Amino acid sequence: MTTENTSEPEYNKGTDKDDDINVELAINDRAEAIVFHDKPFAKTLSWLEFDLDSNKLDFIMNDGDVRNFGIPVHPDLASYMQNAFQVLMVLADGGTGEPEKGDYFPLIIHRA
Repeated sequence: MTTENTSEPEYNKGTDKDDDINVELAINDRAEAIVFHDKPFAKTLSWLEFDLDSNKLDFIMNDGDVRNFGIPVHPDLASYMQNAFQVLMVLADGGTGEPEKGDYFPLIIHRA
């Protein structure tokens, strides 16, 4: 019998329970951040914010609403996020994972 340690967050992934959207963050060594999501957001996304203290990526909608979820970014990837200035948001097919469309959004880096 194995037990799973659930006290540690699942890094680089998040779920918006209100909109039933799954999101996943990928970052390459050139500090290019990509967020894949499997459904469109109910509200229009305006920008993203990354907090250097909490290592959390949040989504800010055009009405100023911060989505009630964020992506906990693995500490090893935080240095890459510090150098990013935009995020490519890619809508991917929920069944196949194939990209359907993508747009760039500004990324604001801050400390709490």
